[in-house]
Amino acid sequence: MNVVKKTLAIATCLYLVGCASGAQVENMVYQGEQKVYPAAVQNNLALSSVSGGEDTNAAWTSEISDVAFSGAIKESLLEQGLFSEKGKYQLSAKIVDVEQPLFGLDMTVTTKVNYTLTDTLSGKVILDEVVKAPHTATFGDAFSGVARLQMANEGSGKKNIEALLNKLAELNIEANEVRLAQ
Repeated sequence: MNVVKKTLAIATCLYLVGCASGAQVENMVYQGEQKVYPAAVQNNLALSSVSGGEDTNAAWTSEISDVAFSGAIKESLLEQGLFSEKGKYQLSAKIVDVEQPLFGLDMTVTTKVNYTLTDTLSGKVILDEVVKAPHTATFGDAFSGVARLQMANEGSGKKNIEALLNKLAELNIEANEVRLAQ
């Protein structure tokens, strides 16, 4: 009888804790309103590299991998009519930091990503900015802390990509002059 109680207790704990899953591409893709972008970048952005992410260890915490974040950026650029395999402009993204809680009822994750946009013809860097984006997943979103952390990672990744898209929409690209809108 004692063994049954211990087994049931262990099984319950494992169920409540669960195994960590990494952030999923489809949950980080920005699918909001279509933004207005300069004609020069429409169907003209290639994604050159994404780095700084971490693979998830199922026994530890949810993370955002390079592959997942790259996929989410690419899909978001496609949704907004910006992506091209051979675009004149090369976008790179480096995940600089992902601030995560170890535990809690509400879990806030903040991603910091350095985006660099380069004109491949001139080699000129058009955009080089670190974007910081927090997202909170609440106890009401998911009972499991592991699931809340994954949701917070994905939400922060999506908000970070949305902030990038806002920056791209603000670009002023005119004859040899590039700047953010005032």
